[in-house]
Amino acid sequence: MSIKVTFPGNKKVDAQVGAFTVHTDQAAYAGGDGTAPSPFELFLASIATCAGIFIVGFCENRGLSTENITIEQEAEFDSVSKRLAKVKMHINVPEDFPAKYHSALISSANLCLVKRTLLDPPEFEIDTVVK
Repeated sequence: MSIKVTFPGNKKVDAQVGAFTVHTDQAAYAGGDGTAPSPFELFLASIATCAGIFIVGFCENRGLSTENITIEQEAEFDSVSKRLAKVKMHINVPEDFPAKYHSALISSANLCLVKRTLLDPPEFEIDTVVK
Protein backbone atom coordinates (compact mmCIF):
# COMPACT_ATOMS: atom_id res chain seq x y z
CA MET A 1 0.00 0.00 0.00
CA SER A 2 1.33 3.39 -0.98
CA ILE A 3 0.23 6.66 0.61
CA LYS A 4 1.20 10.06 -0.81
CA VAL A 5 1.41 12.97 1.63
CA THR A 6 1.08 16.63 0.59
CA PHE A 7 1.23 19.89 2.50
CA PRO A 8 -1.67 22.22 1.58
CA GLY A 9 -0.65 25.05 3.94
CA ASN A 10 -0.01 26.11 7.51
CA LYS A 11 -0.01 22.97 9.71
CA LYS A 12 -2.27 20.95 7.40
CA VAL A 13 -1.01 17.62 6.10
CA ASP A 14 -3.06 15.49 3.70
CA ALA A 15 -2.63 11.81 2.84
CA GLN A 16 -3.85 10.32 -0.42
CA VAL A 17 -4.98 6.78 0.43
CA GLY A 18 -6.26 5.12 -2.71
CA ALA A 19 -9.21 7.17 -3.93
CA PHE A 20 -9.55 9.04 -0.61
CA THR A 21 -7.85 12.10 0.83
CA VAL A 22 -7.40 12.12 4.60
CA HIS A 23 -7.08 15.67 5.91
CA THR A 24 -5.22 16.48 9.11
CA ASP A 25 -4.47 19.71 10.92
CA GLN A 26 -3.15 20.80 14.27
CA ALA A 27 -5.27 22.46 16.92
CA ALA A 28 -5.24 26.26 16.99
CA TYR A 29 -3.23 26.22 20.26
CA ALA A 30 -0.53 24.23 18.40
CA GLY A 31 -0.31 26.68 15.50
CA GLY A 32 -2.83 25.00 13.23
CA ASP A 33 -6.27 26.06 12.10
CA GLY A 34 -8.17 23.26 13.86
CA THR A 35 -9.96 22.25 10.66
CA ALA A 36 -9.38 18.50 10.93
CA PRO A 37 -8.17 15.90 13.43
CA SER A 38 -4.47 15.83 14.15
CA PRO A 39 -2.45 12.86 12.87
CA PHE A 40 -2.24 11.51 16.43
CA GLU A 41 -6.00 11.81 16.87
CA LEU A 42 -6.45 9.83 13.65
CA PHE A 43 -4.06 7.22 15.00
CA LEU A 44 -6.15 6.86 18.15
CA ALA A 45 -9.35 6.77 16.09
CA SER A 46 -7.86 4.00 13.94
CA ILE A 47 -7.50 1.82 17.04
CA ALA A 48 -11.13 2.32 18.08
CA THR A 49 -12.58 1.96 14.59
CA CYS A 50 -10.49 -1.12 13.88
CA ALA A 51 -11.85 -2.76 17.03
CA GLY A 52 -15.28 -1.61 15.91
CA ILE A 53 -15.11 -3.37 12.56
CA PHE A 54 -14.29 -6.64 14.31
CA ILE A 55 -17.26 -6.12 16.62
CA VAL A 56 -19.48 -5.46 13.59
CA GLY A 57 -18.26 -8.70 11.98
CA PHE A 58 -18.86 -10.66 15.18
CA CYS A 59 -22.40 -9.35 15.49
CA GLU A 60 -23.22 -9.81 11.81
CA ASN A 61 -22.08 -13.43 11.93
CA ARG A 62 -24.52 -14.08 14.79
CA GLY A 63 -27.42 -11.97 13.57
CA LEU A 64 -26.99 -9.50 16.44
CA SER A 65 -27.82 -5.82 16.03
CA THR A 66 -25.06 -3.24 16.48
CA GLU A 67 -27.59 -0.41 16.63
CA ASN A 68 -27.08 0.42 20.31
CA ILE A 69 -23.48 -0.72 20.70
CA THR A 70 -20.87 1.99 21.12
CA ILE A 71 -17.18 2.06 21.94
CA GLU A 72 -15.69 4.67 24.23
CA GLN A 73 -11.92 4.89 24.15
CA GLU A 74 -9.72 6.76 26.61
CA ALA A 75 -6.06 7.55 26.11
CA GLU A 76 -3.82 7.86 29.17
CA PHE A 77 -0.44 9.55 28.95
CA ASP A 78 2.69 9.15 31.06
CA SER A 79 3.12 12.35 33.06
CA VAL A 80 6.91 12.37 32.64
CA SER A 81 7.48 11.25 29.04
CA LYS A 82 4.11 12.61 27.77
CA ARG A 83 3.84 9.47 25.64
CA LEU A 84 0.78 7.31 25.30
CA ALA A 85 0.84 4.93 28.26
CA LYS A 86 -2.50 3.12 28.07
CA VAL A 87 -5.52 2.83 25.82
CA LYS A 88 -8.74 1.87 27.60
CA MET A 89 -11.69 0.73 25.53
CA HIS A 90 -15.23 0.34 26.84
CA ILE A 91 -17.67 -1.59 24.68
CA ASN A 92 -21.11 -0.37 25.68
CA VAL A 93 -23.91 -2.83 24.94
CA PRO A 94 -27.66 -2.51 25.50
CA GLU A 95 -29.31 -4.40 28.36
CA ASP A 96 -30.81 -6.94 25.98
CA PHE A 97 -27.45 -7.87 24.43
CA PRO A 98 -26.79 -11.54 25.30
CA ALA A 99 -24.43 -11.72 28.29
CA LYS A 100 -22.90 -14.93 26.91
CA TYR A 101 -21.28 -12.80 24.16
CA HIS A 102 -19.69 -10.09 26.34
CA SER A 103 -16.27 -11.74 26.57
CA ALA A 104 -16.45 -12.72 22.90
CA LEU A 105 -16.89 -9.05 21.97
CA ILE A 106 -13.69 -8.27 23.86
CA SER A 107 -11.91 -11.11 22.06
CA SER A 108 -13.19 -9.77 18.74
CA ALA A 109 -11.96 -6.25 19.52
CA ASN A 110 -8.55 -7.72 20.39
CA LEU A 111 -8.24 -9.07 16.84
CA CYS A 112 -7.80 -5.50 15.55
CA LEU A 113 -4.83 -5.30 13.18
CA VAL A 114 -3.89 -1.83 14.40
CA LYS A 115 -3.59 -3.09 17.99
CA ARG A 116 -1.73 -6.22 16.92
CA THR A 117 0.70 -4.07 14.90
CA LEU A 118 1.44 -2.00 18.00
CA LEU A 119 2.17 -5.17 19.95
CA ASP A 120 4.62 -6.35 17.28
CA PRO A 121 5.80 -3.13 15.61
CA PRO A 122 7.20 -3.05 12.11
CA GLU A 123 10.65 -1.85 11.18
CA PHE A 124 10.72 1.77 9.99
CA GLU A 125 12.97 2.90 7.17
CA ILE A 126 12.99 6.62 6.28
CA ASP A 127 15.11 8.28 3.62
CA THR A 128 15.11 11.34 1.36
CA VAL A 129 14.71 11.13 -2.40
CA VAL A 130 15.60 13.90 -4.82
CA LYS A 131 12.99 14.17 -7.58
